[in-house]
Amino acid sequence: MSWDRRSTCAQVPSDQQCGGLTSRECCGFPTAAPRCSGTACDDRSVTTTTDRTADRPSLPLLVLGAGTDLHSERGVECPGDLPPASDPDLVARARAAKAALGDKVFVLGHHYQRDEVIEFADVTGDSFKLAKEAAARPAAPWIVFCGVHFMAESADILTSDDQTVILPDLAAGCSMADMAAINQVEECWDDLVEAGVADSVIPVTYMNSSAAIKAFTGRHGGTICTSSNAKTALTWALEQAGERGKVLFLPDQHLGRNTWARDLGGDLDACVVWDPHRPMGGLTPEQLHDATMILWRGHCSVHGRFSVDAVQTARREIPGVKVIVHPECRHEVVELADEVGSTEKIIKTIAASPAGTQWVVGTELNLVNRLRQQFPDKGVAFLEKNVCYCSTMNRIDLPHLVWALESLVDGRVVNAIHVDPEVAHYAKVALDQMLALPGETHKD
Repeated sequence: MSWDRRSTCAQVPSDQQCGGLTSRECCGFPTAAPRCSGTACDDRSVTTTTDRTADRPSLPLLVLGAGTDLHSERGVECPGDLPPASDPDLVARARAAKAALGDKVFVLGHHYQRDEVIEFADVTGDSFKLAKEAAARPAAPWIVFCGVHFMAESADILTSDDQTVILPDLAAGCSMADMAAINQVEECWDDLVEAGVADSVIPVTYMNSSAAIKAFTGRHGGTICTSSNAKTALTWALEQAGERGKVLFLPDQHLGRNTWARDLGGDLDACVVWDPHRPMGGLTPEQLHDATMILWRGHCSVHGRFSVDAVQTARREIPGVKVIVHPECRHEVVELADEVGSTEKIIKTIAASPAGTQWVVGTELNLVNRLRQQFPDKGVAFLEKNVCYCSTMNRIDLPHLVWALESLVDGRVVNAIHVDPEVAHYAKVALDQMLALPGETHKD
């Protein structure tokens, strides 16, 4: 078994599943410009609303491009005449468009983006860091966010009314964020009220969530967290909840479980998992009364696939290897790792390690490949053999970026992200509560 993961996704047979999509759907870098499917919006904007449709049934996850759910990040349309991916002039066109726009445009590049996109980013980082960077550039009227939908929403919430956030491909959503639709979360709260426990529950919502879920958290006195400050946020929430109080942690069950058990020393028996597709989350009132952590049944489609077997194989085959993983990984994987931390921590830890250190890394493959290139004096390998790139993050490619930038040069604003003002207000209440927590709360 080789630990060179440069062609990881090509090794997955086309009929195998990878993060819910086949390898051909999510892994490859297409030879023709990808197009979005659906009927959700025109090429000007997408709006997040506060409408609750309690009579609409909860929908299962949608395969990208198959069906629509206008109350989530799924099934959106992104029309527009994109340049073909095979165009040899794409790099030159991107450079020319950026030069023409000058200081009027500020391009944000998430760590998980393709190298071809990162090349044109004015700043790189994790989601909340990038949103804050956008807010710190009030003179730039256009913010092009090369990330996914919930990240662009956060940027729109934090930036001024004179700034417009643009997402090059509106179908760049997040499967984890989609696992907690606002109607499902509202129904969950109603059930907690019915069970007689809502008064003792404080919601804590991971940054990887829609603006609507962040707003729900703000309305109910909770806070947002990142992967680096989850311990601080959870400690605060438990203090607010008081004796026998509880935390509703969403949408990532793994981050909540790992923070509770690994960082706070909590008992796993105090955790229950809320399944939004089952009555009362699949739990009894007694289970809810006895629980401390109510974990939403959600996960990252990439990090959730790292396995114990992969860790054990790496230790057998690479002498002296160190394993570093993201806390979105499953608990049993986190328990076996040498280091656990946010994307920023993973980067800093590998950068600070001595030359010759061998690492296997449990996070998104674009970043792992970039770390391998940045630190040739160290061994950096991808943890799993059959895990893909983040399928939706990779929808932001060079053709989409060129299209968005050239549209601005032509005086057209495409794919603007507008968060409903009421949603933005309460989401910012929750974000401000996070920023008020002690310690470093500005990093992902």
